[in-house]
Amino acid sequence: MSFIPAFEIGIWNVWIFMVAWVFFHMVPIDWPIFRYDIKARFKKGGASPPYSKTEKIINNFGTAIWVIIFIYSIFLPLPLGTPLLYTGIALFVVGLIIFEIAGIPWATASVDEPISRGLYRYSRHPIYIGVFVQYIGMGIASASGLFLLLVVVQIILSAAVVAAEERFCCERYGNTYREYMNRTPRWVGVLKSRI
Repeated sequence: MSFIPAFEIGIWNVWIFMVAWVFFHMVPIDWPIFRYDIKARFKKGGASPPYSKTEKIINNFGTAIWVIIFIYSIFLPLPLGTPLLYTGIALFVVGLIIFEIAGIPWATASVDEPISRGLYRYSRHPIYIGVFVQYIGMGIASASGLFLLLVVVQIILSAAVVAAEERFCCERYGNTYREYMNRTPRWVGVLKSRI
């Protein structure tokens, strides 16, 4: 692994992972078979949590980092035939599976109560965990220290806005969500966090 590998535009570059990432996040494979209605999910209480000024800055910075990662992936060749590539692919697939499994309760739950079944019994944010594992898989598969560093920054910035989402859920679902927070960790194996 080197910090900044050679820049080349090619077919076997990290952009393959990014295209797969975008595809599976825009067209999740499990949603068509469920009664998924995004308008109904967000109709009550608005489509996104109200971010504070600092959270908006962090969120925007995170989006800028994601764009940089995406552009960098176009020029970053994959180290074909290496253990890092295979390890990264395996992690990416595991993250994708976590993301898709976590999407099932989200797509099928009532909009009037917080989601607390499936992977949501073990983490309040399993979709984020799936995405983080995918990012780490891409970073390892790239064999680029810079790419992995950008991924770690992206993960930290994404995790920083989770508090806003939880505030939003507390306002929307009240004590039901607070009880859920008391019995379920924010991240798997991490002590429960409170607002």
